[in-house]
Amino acid sequence: MATSTKRPVAPKSKSASKSPASKPKTTAKKKPSATKAALISSKLSYKGTVFSVYTDQVMEPRSTTVHTRDVIRHNGSIVVLAVDESVNPKDPDLILIRQYRHAAGQFLLELPAGRIEPKEAPLAAAKREMIEETGFRAKRWTSLTKYYASPGFLGESMQIYLARDLSHGASNPEDDEHIEIVRTPLSKALALIAANKIHDGKTLIGVSLYAAARREGRL
Repeated sequence: MATSTKRPVAPKSKSASKSPASKPKTTAKKKPSATKAALISSKLSYKGTVFSVYTDQVMEPRSTTVHTRDVIRHNGSIVVLAVDESVNPKDPDLILIRQYRHAAGQFLLELPAGRIEPKEAPLAAAKREMIEETGFRAKRWTSLTKYYASPGFLGESMQIYLARDLSHGASNPEDDEHIEIVRTPLSKALALIAANKIHDGKTLIGVSLYAAARREGRL
């Protein structure tokens, strides 16, 4: 019969006891359901002002093996597709913005978007962000879709709203935002997408969905 030797456990240092974020939270072992993973443990690996990174031990549906998943947790974002139909209803202007994105290393043409604050309703966040970034207000709001940008490691959902019946006022961008408003006819935006000149994912999705809905008479 094999024997085991008990090793003395080293006492925890005071500094370690003051760092709960470094300890994984362990749950009782359970099996995953048909649609949900079983979370075995979760450790906060990084906490920033916008997102946090957790290292999770999970058993996923249809699996009997525990895997490690590094997951970025984010409160979610909204995207605003603001449409001005007042001048040319057959080819309305889209309110796009151009700004420098450090992660991409270039200026990007995008739909306005922003983070949903804790306890903030998504539509309220959409109205707030549109005013802050563009100065526009809208009387009519429609939810177009909700999607996950990169669900392999990012928990952020993005909800796209269509904003119509616009009026313009003063914008109020954040200190680190340097935004240029670019009014773009729908036909030109679609041409830019076809020419591979728009590289922002939320803009590709929002503009394409809006154009399809117009063609099919759903708007």
